[in-house]
Amino acid sequence: MNRSRPGLVVEFLFLATIFTVTFAKLQWEVAGTLSLSDVLTAIFLVAWVGTRVGTGDRRLAWGAALAGLFFLAFLAVYLIGFFNLETEQSLDQWAKGMFKFLLHFGFLVVGIAYLARRSERFYWTTFAVFMAGFVANAVYGIVQLGTAEVLGINLDQSLLSPITGGASQINIYGAIEGASVFRPNALTGDPNHLGIELVIPLLVLTPLYLRLERGHRLKVPLALVLAFLLVVELATLSRSGLLGLGAGLLVLAIPYRHRVASPEFLLPLGGVAVVLGLVLAARWQFFEQVLRSRVDTSANGTSTHFDVYGFIPDVLSSNPLFGLGLNNFSVYYEFVTGRTNFGPHSFYVATLVETGLVGTALFAAFLVYLFKRLGQLRAIGRTLGSPRIRPLAWGMTAALVGTIAANAFYLTMSFYYFFAFALLALAAPIVFSRRLT
Repeated sequence: MNRSRPGLVVEFLFLATIFTVTFAKLQWEVAGTLSLSDVLTAIFLVAWVGTRVGTGDRRLAWGAALAGLFFLAFLAVYLIGFFNLETEQSLDQWAKGMFKFLLHFGFLVVGIAYLARRSERFYWTTFAVFMAGFVANAVYGIVQLGTAEVLGINLDQSLLSPITGGASQINIYGAIEGASVFRPNALTGDPNHLGIELVIPLLVLTPLYLRLERGHRLKVPLALVLAFLLVVELATLSRSGLLGLGAGLLVLAIPYRHRVASPEFLLPLGGVAVVLGLVLAARWQFFEQVLRSRVDTSANGTSTHFDVYGFIPDVLSSNPLFGLGLNNFSVYYEFVTGRTNFGPHSFYVATLVETGLVGTALFAAFLVYLFKRLGQLRAIGRTLGSPRIRPLAWGMTAALVGTIAANAFYLTMSFYYFFAFALLALAAPIVFSRRLT
């Protein structure tokens, strides 16, 4: 049997990592912050290397090799940025960022190499597991919201704290007439992170759902999943999440504009509208104040998101090429404002401030490469006339655009789930192009 026990162990570790990449709260303070997905990744990488060494196999798929070149280029930028560090605190932050980079980008490279040798069926299994991780996170989020609203229970304290030994809870946005306003953060740690991360399954699954044949066994389940994810998305009250979703839907409007008036598209939206209508009608005055506060652009929280862009010229004037060093915005921000452990609230601010013009150009090149590979995937689907591959490619393209837009005011593209998404996007052309030969 070719599929030996070590091979099955590697497969399990790979899928378990893919499933848990959004579970940020499942972490422990052990020599820094170590998440469950980080532990699984480390074991997977060791196991994968062990199986390769054991068989004497040194071959690497071309797509994995190109990803490896990007890995080395980013590594060089971060190592050069090391020489711009000035304090012990800066070194600690740089080391934390470097550890995450090595683990997550390493998984990206190895994951492409792993999927390149597996079947289309296994690719779809991996894709389904990735989507299931988002759904599981959303389910926890809605239960978390329900228990807080109805029972006044901190679900995190009851379920997660005994496991992680740390404290966490649902986000409390504020209070109206003595009643707390809750925003679910599920297992992500922040409602805005949850809102932005849900952009990926919503946009990737929508075209796949629309192209399913009538009567297909997955048609109704996917409609229910999309409606549920949209409800959770709205419950987060994340403006960045909605920005990303809107940007991605504009992309999907290019190939699927003729389906906007179709029953497949309108029925899930109608179900969501009914649910929202019932909820809003029950406590209209309460939700009116909440919604008014979320569209108020003069609030302190909103101004902070824009103010951080003002740091870019100051930093680039002193360290234009390689920035202040990986993961060091919070150190600089504390020096300027006195606020500790404060993130840049923008992936682009973080990239420019921490890696300079060189690091920013490199990441832009990586995004261009992602778009190019997704374009190749669309071409493969068009050539094959596949009702699955082209929708997958369009959905991933829309999800990438949506994530890029949402990260103007948050920085989830540095989170593990984005590396897993990039892995699937880059591996797909390799897996499906076999049909052309």
